[in-house]
Amino acid sequence: MTAARQPLIAATFSGGIHAIANLSALLNVDDVILHPTASDAANIQCIVGWGQKPNTAKARKYAEAHQIPFVALEDGFLRSVDLGVNGSPPLSIITDELGVYYDATTPSSLEHILNDASDALDDPTLLNRAARCIEKIRRHQLSKYNNSPVTASPLPPTPYSRNVLVIDQTANDMSLKKGMMHEFGFQGMLDAALSENQDARIIIKIHPDVVAGKKAANFNINMHDERILVLTENINPIALLTQMDRVYTMTSQMGFEALMLGKPVTCFGAPFYSNWGLTDDRVVVPRRTRIRTMQQLFAAAYILYPRYLHPDHECSGEIEDVIEHLALQRRHFAAAVGDLYCFGFSKWKRGHIKQFLSSTSNRVTFCRSARAARKAGFSNDSVIVCWGARGRRQIEKLKTDSTPVWRIEDGFLRSTSLGSDFTAPASLVLDKQGIYFDPGPPSDLEMLLSTHAFTDEERERATLLQQAILDKGLSKYNISTKDAIQFATDRPNILVPGQVESDASIASGCQDIRTNEALVAEARKANPDAFIAYKPHPDVVAQNRKGKPVYGTIPQNCDVIVEDESISACIRKADEIHTMTSLVGFEALMRNKSVVTYGQPFYSGWGLTTDRHPHPRRGRQLQLSELICATLILYPTYINWKNKCFTTPEFIVQTLAEEMQNRVSPSKKRNLAARLKRVGNLFKGMLNVK
Repeated sequence: MTAARQPLIAATFSGGIHAIANLSALLNVDDVILHPTASDAANIQCIVGWGQKPNTAKARKYAEAHQIPFVALEDGFLRSVDLGVNGSPPLSIITDELGVYYDATTPSSLEHILNDASDALDDPTLLNRAARCIEKIRRHQLSKYNNSPVTASPLPPTPYSRNVLVIDQTANDMSLKKGMMHEFGFQGMLDAALSENQDARIIIKIHPDVVAGKKAANFNINMHDERILVLTENINPIALLTQMDRVYTMTSQMGFEALMLGKPVTCFGAPFYSNWGLTDDRVVVPRRTRIRTMQQLFAAAYILYPRYLHPDHECSGEIEDVIEHLALQRRHFAAAVGDLYCFGFSKWKRGHIKQFLSSTSNRVTFCRSARAARKAGFSNDSVIVCWGARGRRQIEKLKTDSTPVWRIEDGFLRSTSLGSDFTAPASLVLDKQGIYFDPGPPSDLEMLLSTHAFTDEERERATLLQQAILDKGLSKYNISTKDAIQFATDRPNILVPGQVESDASIASGCQDIRTNEALVAEARKANPDAFIAYKPHPDVVAQNRKGKPVYGTIPQNCDVIVEDESISACIRKADEIHTMTSLVGFEALMRNKSVVTYGQPFYSGWGLTTDRHPHPRRGRQLQLSELICATLILYPTYINWKNKCFTTPEFIVQTLAEEMQNRVSPSKKRNLAARLKRVGNLFKGMLNVK
């Protein structure tokens, strides 16, 4: 019998370190204990402290006394979206048993990797991986912190032919104290930049922590010199560096980012990337004896040296996980830029809507009227955001021909309960042209389906996502797993999904068939011998929206009415789906079922459905994987509500499947919601008593 593995334990004397979110996962240990005693020492694998701060003395003394390795921690080079000083938890961390990367006075683990005479840094697989990561960091403009605005103001015009960047750092930063800073200091570096670049404008970049008001600068940010421009705004480092012809730094990470962009870098200190043959070094570190390529330096510093957290799964991850996560955040930040005024959002929706509209470059204001919007500052440069087709009257009072109107609706993988049960959505769509359910004007989704050049990688990803959804039996709401009703075995099986007849998709997307009764009757007329199952919309069954499950003549034209059965099970048992505009038609296509449309849903007109009313704008023949890619990957926005960050459809599929396994009965949720509503109404009544 195999013995149980001994838990891996780290310990620290710092409450701040102990409070770091997901610290165990970052350190790849089972637990981190605070203030270890002498009796704990036998079970501890390492003692951790923050860099070379004086407050690590107690931890170092404990480690030495008990002959346990002391490991210095520091933030990784791709740390987080927001600043650490603002409380944003790290997505990467550096662990060093020899020293720490910014201390050039003594060896570090990073220096050891770079000096190593073995061929580890010559591995083609590692170097190709480094090259891909560098390209993505450049393309997505990623840095240590990623809270800068996604659109940067252009630099003011200059009579000088070149731009030279001089990078400031926070005063008394440990990397300056330990970075063998040139004896002439920051002023000496600035003087050198001025004298060595007579034809250039000199730009001084102030550190983000100084911009945030958390720390002090080394330069006088109010200096006046016709050749010098001091940048105190929060600007993306990569975007700024692309405009530079040369860079001067003491020990800033921005110097390394400049190297990634192919810029000449002069170092007046000894940062981790100096003295390897890539920089102009004014300070020499004799220990650094190797000549390294950019890919080798990146592989050592960004891939082999740090430890990464998978942002969604909160377990040990890889650099690629963090790059994709940070790129996704910035991509969504860029989608919601502007002064946004939101109409038609109920109070319970506003919290999660604001999260979906999260951006480093916007301001979000919820308004009930055009008058309130004007009072709050609505102008010709503002953007109107509305829920579906709501708020039309107020919008018409505000908008001009040039006012953007963006529409938001639930996404196609929403939740494990109904929206009308006050369940926050896992996905929403933000459409800047129209909205997917309205075939009248073009929508962003329609334009994607009409014009996007799908890649093999996107098709493959869509196919894998499709398989995951089918394997887990997911749909939009996922409110039932029941799979009991038997369909026919001796004749074709047709599923007719009901809809809420007041739904905007019917009003805008249907011509002659606009009611569930008419739909079932038409399906029977076209298929007199088929077994027809009618499944009413879950909101109607739950009586959360107008309309009760009163079926009129529907029973005369169908063989069974299915209320509680899982929609995934119903689709699986059916041979064909007949629908007006229901999303069930799209879910059926994903399950390779034949679909007949009587309206013009977003998935019709692409050669995948039989359409009673073909759409005149839609003629492109799409593969199913392309329809899935646009609809579930490119178009929606997904939120991981645990870390409140943008996430991927793959993670949401996994999350919804886990929630279904551990679900609270929908009826219990509805009963609780109803009770809360009654209590709220009672409370309102008490307040209104004169």
